[in-house]
Amino acid sequence: MDVLCTNRNTSEPIRMRSTAAEQISDIFSETNLYPNPSTMSPTATQRLLHPSITETVQTKPFPIRGERVNYVNKPHVIAMVGLPARGKTYIAKKLSRYLNWVGIFTKVYNLGEYRRSATSAYKNHDFFRPENQAAMAIRTECAVRALEDACQWLSEKGEVAVFDATNSTMDRRSMIHSIVVNKWGYKLFFVESICDDPSIIEQNIMEVKVSSPDYTNMDIEQALSDFLLRIEHYQEKYQPLDEQKEKQLSYMKIYNTGEKVVVHKHEGHIQSRIVYYLMNIHITPRTIYLTRHGESVHNLRGLIGGDADLSTRGQSYAKALAKYIDQQKMDGLRVWTSRMKRAIQTVADVPAPQERWKALNEIDAGICEEMTYENIQRKYPEEFTSRDQNKFFYRYPRGESYEDLVARLEPVIMELERQGNVLVVSHQAVLRCLLAYFLDKPAEELPYLEVPLHMIIKLNPVAYGCKVEHIKLPIDAVDTHRPKPEVPGQVVSAKESTSNGA
Repeated sequence: MDVLCTNRNTSEPIRMRSTAAEQISDIFSETNLYPNPSTMSPTATQRLLHPSITETVQTKPFPIRGERVNYVNKPHVIAMVGLPARGKTYIAKKLSRYLNWVGIFTKVYNLGEYRRSATSAYKNHDFFRPENQAAMAIRTECAVRALEDACQWLSEKGEVAVFDATNSTMDRRSMIHSIVVNKWGYKLFFVESICDDPSIIEQNIMEVKVSSPDYTNMDIEQALSDFLLRIEHYQEKYQPLDEQKEKQLSYMKIYNTGEKVVVHKHEGHIQSRIVYYLMNIHITPRTIYLTRHGESVHNLRGLIGGDADLSTRGQSYAKALAKYIDQQKMDGLRVWTSRMKRAIQTVADVPAPQERWKALNEIDAGICEEMTYENIQRKYPEEFTSRDQNKFFYRYPRGESYEDLVARLEPVIMELERQGNVLVVSHQAVLRCLLAYFLDKPAEELPYLEVPLHMIIKLNPVAYGCKVEHIKLPIDAVDTHRPKPEVPGQVVSAKESTSNGA
């Protein structure tokens, strides 16, 4: 649900964003539907007002402690389809990054890597001629080995395996179906990338393919010529997914990196999520700026959470940020903030359309809101130690975990993938989650990523990753980073005790 307001400083519309889960939570809080202690038994009242370290009173639509936010009932294989230089590996890597970020264990199996390990150094395009029977046997053997490895991994700990290969004939896709579905009993979903835009194909070839390990010892012109001939060999036998001849298959087709999408017989929530995610990605050059709010009065006091105003230095950062952004002269820039005062005050002078996302609010510290870490350690020592032992999954009593925060931020990521230039002004824990998505960081590293106050993090998504630049504006601020302690449950320095909501 979107609500339009007006920014008094810029006369631009301010859009208030809420997800469905947030709307439900708001309804409960506004209508007083949470339990009333005056009508509860003494035991229930005691549990509500003073929750123990092993029981959490849930006031949010999140799972209980120890329960994963996302899980997969049956393993999936996602098999890419398409000619070379059509963005298959880009899609495979991006999809894997997204699924791992939301907590679905995913791994990419690239057929090119198997082929390079099975053969001597790459000679030339002749290896991919359809009539080269010896080479075809090697390629088929490598495909079977990659699929078996993927399925074996799924049987042990994985949930989604992405098979990154051309899979450009019906025979090859039939073989994949036989192994994945008939032999292993897993679900199979094909993703075909179709591209007839010469500029996209040329860009992909020049940015990625000519720097492939196959062309390590070739100059660019020779590599380009060889790769174009390789594409011609694939085109001779290429058979796009056919709705009539392969009607039993589940698949989606993506045309020109999202210009058009066709979906056929997708099954279950995993495939639905994949379809929705891939419908939103694009390759248009853009810049995403991430920054925390300016220093707040709570930062100065070492209090976590709350809805504090900016400090004097925080106000100076707000002016410096507005000046920096204005100097960038970015077309179509949009500004997203949380609904907390310190974030909104930070962009007061930024002359661009602004949106307020409740999903961008800082992690909810529950009963520990507006306390210092020393106070939490003293009052709730077991809780404090538990969080240090597993910070990503730990959930504050009546609050959130980092895992909950990732789930809350999924709509933000989807919208970021659709957008052009965006400035996101939020909070330490929130920006750690967003950075982990763009930089492909695992859950164990996510809660300890450094996001200093008064630092702008500039992201430029590229072919297989993201370029990162850190820009420190010359306004002093407290250091709020609390690194992972060697001994869980200890506050060992003043630096650690000034963290705000991390």
